[in-house]
Amino acid sequence: MRLTPQKDQGLSQQLYIALRGWIESGELASGEALPSSRQLARELNIGRNTALAALDRLAAEGFVVTRPGAGLFVASLSLAETRHDAPAASENAQLSRRGDHLLAACAPSGGPHSTFAPGIPALDLFPREQWQRLLRRHQQRAPEAWLAYQGDGGVAELKTALCDYLRLSRSVRCTPGQILITQGAQQGFELIARLLADPGDHAWVEEPGYAGAQVALTAAGLSLVPVPVDADGIDLQCVPDGPGPKLIYVTPSHQYPSGITLTLARRLALLKAARDRGAWIIEDDYDSEFRYSSPPLASLQGLVDQAPVIYVGTFSKVLYPGLRLGYLVLPLALVEPFRRANARFHREGQYVAQAALAEFIDQGHFSRHVARMRRAYRSRQAALREALAPAVARGMTLSEGHAGMHLLAGLDSLGQERTLVEAGRRQGIALSPLSGYFLGDRPEPGLVLGYAGSPEVEIARAGGWLAQAWIDSAAPASG
Repeated sequence: MRLTPQKDQGLSQQLYIALRGWIESGELASGEALPSSRQLARELNIGRNTALAALDRLAAEGFVVTRPGAGLFVASLSLAETRHDAPAASENAQLSRRGDHLLAACAPSGGPHSTFAPGIPALDLFPREQWQRLLRRHQQRAPEAWLAYQGDGGVAELKTALCDYLRLSRSVRCTPGQILITQGAQQGFELIARLLADPGDHAWVEEPGYAGAQVALTAAGLSLVPVPVDADGIDLQCVPDGPGPKLIYVTPSHQYPSGITLTLARRLALLKAARDRGAWIIEDDYDSEFRYSSPPLASLQGLVDQAPVIYVGTFSKVLYPGLRLGYLVLPLALVEPFRRANARFHREGQYVAQAALAEFIDQGHFSRHVARMRRAYRSRQAALREALAPAVARGMTLSEGHAGMHLLAGLDSLGQERTLVEAGRRQGIALSPLSGYFLGDRPEPGLVLGYAGSPEVEIARAGGWLAQAWIDSAAPASG
């Protein structure tokens, strides 16, 4: 052994690592005596305290034992036998049945987003410098109490600012005290599922629908009942026979992924069905700010007084996903239980970011940013439509696109869908197949094409490729 001073590792650390490695590999066998600290110091030309520190650490961790009057000896741990005889942990790792089921619904994550990734906002247009200034200011002013565990349901200023915004822009009926700040909408779905339903209870969900909500409900042990969506939204006339639901999940303002807006007649029928069955409606208002032909629609929650609705919102689509802030608007009777459960299960945090966001809203930056995004998204959607025009001229169908951050392209068959998805993968373009949004055994083919997160030049490039790929895939059928 030779020890030399290193920048990132002291002499004591080097000695500890070397001795531990020999013990773990079996080169120093169980019961074998170790040199004394004096001998190690002399032979390695290091200070005795340096050698003592390494030996003391090995003893504290149980790799060596002291025998009074005899010295230090390697402990009887059978490390070498365990390491060589047992298979690697990765070879034995098995998920539970529930884990396997949930993982099947989880798309691979990581890496930069693709051109057509749904739900990604215009990160290139976010006012980062302005946001960083607000964060720095609130970080410097942060009270000491924010360093401890919190249980207030969020920063009061943010709940007040949100309440004003929601009442004006979405006709939500609420007070600041009814708002619970969460770490994203996904956490809100989990809280709702766990606090308002028991394992085995039924939940009605839109078909096709948002996989994130489906996973949260499934993870809580609920049995999901897919309810078809037609041109008027979720159709309760098509609910299969069975037990009534405890929860009904909907995206009424802009159904995900079809883009349909739930009609007033259907909204009223949905509220009546929930009341009649003693169910709660989860209203996911994920991107209602982005409407291009009319002002944002009034919420389902605000349609009637005392509606059995929990309103869920997120800042991931409006600002950026990494912010990890969302919120629930709860009926008064549910505020205290949800606040307590959230503080215990998830621990509240992000108070500096919450305070900065409150000021961001109060100073008008939020509304100006939304207006800027609305203009940009309208332009980016137009770029996508232009790129796909050759395919549309030959029969490709596109959703109307009056709102939101994506278009839905209808396809002729699941085979064509698979062909395009695989072709896109080879080009480095991740296409989101519509069939993946269905729970039932009769999925429809299509592509969910996000356009908000990419500049127009990239949309034109990828859209041009997709148009030609669609024409090529449709050519055999037309011939």
